Amino acid sequence: MVLCLFLICVGTAFSFWAAGKSGAEDTGQILPPPPLAGVKLDAGRSGMTTAVNVTASPDAQWLTDAAAQTGIPSRALRAYVAAAASANGSSPACGIGWNTLAAIGSVESGHGTHGGGSLDTDGQASGAIVGPSLDGEGFAAIPDTDGGALDGDGQWDRAVGPMQFIPSTWRLVGRDGNGDGAADPFNIDDAALSAATYLCLNGRDLRTSQGWTQAIYSYNQSDAYIRRVKDKAVTYATVTGTLR
Repeated sequence: MVLCLFLICVGTAFSFWAAGKSGAEDTGQILPPPPLAGVKLDAGRSGMTTAVNVTASPDAQWLTDAAAQTGIPSRALRAYVAAAASANGSSPACGIGWNTLAAIGSVESGHGTHGGGSLDTDGQASGAIVGPSLDGEGFAAIPDTDGGALDGDGQWDRAVGPMQFIPSTWRLVGRDGNGDGAADPFNIDDAALSAATYLCLNGRDLRTSQGWTQAIYSYNQSDAYIRRVKDKAVTYATVTGTLR
């Protein structure tokens, strides 16, 4: 009952590939957090202004190398790095790594490439990344909360954008990650910063097993999902180098 109330009143993001109803696979398993992936920032630039903080940009050569090593589109990787830096600047106790955000972005939408789409130079998804209707058939039942404004569905909510937010969650944590004055779930800068903000809520410390697992579980109530995200995050840290 508590889970149902949480889903209806607060909402979560959903993966296109999550099998079964949310919560069906939960066993209360706590996993050690993945290592934090390292990053080289561009010390010669002042960074980009966002609605939350000012974050440094990743070094251009590091970005090129890391994108090749991980297979993450460089435009998405830049957004993950900036979002993690901004979230940690606003909530130093969170300790979120860019590789955790990238792992979620990979599982949720292939970094904005689901359905053959891509991200343009401004970080905008070229296609409408919209999940299935959350009508209780295989997913939680979440009646429409936005009049279809974001997801085009006036009856049921659907997860939208590269980080797959449902409208009710976006209304709570949607952030302007690129400083253009608007929070858009279909823009990777905005979506990544919003995801980091969401994961860091309630004083979570993602450097601990409980904090990291609870954060990812809040995104999708599935043990299989948590394991997929961790495996991706570990891989990204392994191929690019770790901080711990």
